[in-house]
Amino acid sequence: MTEPGAGSDTAAIQTTAVLDTETNEWVLNGEKIFITGGQRSMEESDGLVVVWATVDRTAGRAGMKPFVVEAGTAGAHIDKVENKLGIRASDTATLILDNCRIPYENILGSPEVRRVDSGDTAGFRRAMATFDMTRPIIAAMALGVGRASLDFVREVLEKEGIPIRYGLPRHKLTAIERDVMEMEAAYKAALMLMLRATWMMSQFQPNSLEASMAKAKAGIVVARITQKAVEMMGPLGYSRKYLLEKWMRDGKINDIFEGTGQINMLIVARRILDYTREDLK
Repeated sequence: MTEPGAGSDTAAIQTTAVLDTETNEWVLNGEKIFITGGQRSMEESDGLVVVWATVDRTAGRAGMKPFVVEAGTAGAHIDKVENKLGIRASDTATLILDNCRIPYENILGSPEVRRVDSGDTAGFRRAMATFDMTRPIIAAMALGVGRASLDFVREVLEKEGIPIRYGLPRHKLTAIERDVMEMEAAYKAALMLMLRATWMMSQFQPNSLEASMAKAKAGIVVARITQKAVEMMGPLGYSRKYLLEKWMRDGKINDIFEGTGQINMLIVARRILDYTREDLK
């Protein structure tokens, strides 16, 4: 979905899909950036990517449609692979679509451009529905990194004979005990939000609010937990001999992709306070 000129503002997508009625093929032109696993999908396997393009620029969001582009398709090639701070085991690529022809049936859903009764557009709503499914997954990924960091800290403290004394008043706790308890509380709060959003998704219940809450909270929590874990462990945490520094680098992306923390906060505000898009500009 992401392009050089379209990030959080998905409606700004410029990639086009034009139907060639003679060959019954879609012709795609545009550039997609920050594709997770793009090189793996398009060059290192017989995979595919799903790209969003507009079939009618004059229709705005209503013209947005998803298309399947398979590996080996003429006119589709990986332009570059990002050199990233974290999640380095996963490639992040730029895909160029230059008169890329795909079969008519490679469109996901109907090619019809139409509006729905609410005033939103069907194409845009389908795009957002995708995020309702992927955001709880990103939250779960973030919490996995957060839990690994917490487990490492507990293991080191236990080996050093430093107990965490639960049940005492806050003013009687050591700084380390307070830090660990705050990390655990934040982790469990984010976990509950993630589980709720995921359960609702599994039950085919609308979960736009819950998905955004889970994603926003988990992104904040994993960044704080991993940074605090590195701080608490000192040179041990900063050393590349252990995985804490990697988890700190990997954790931050969860606050950025699949909708930034700020965007998800806006969605939460809109859902809870019934604000419109224009109210929050």
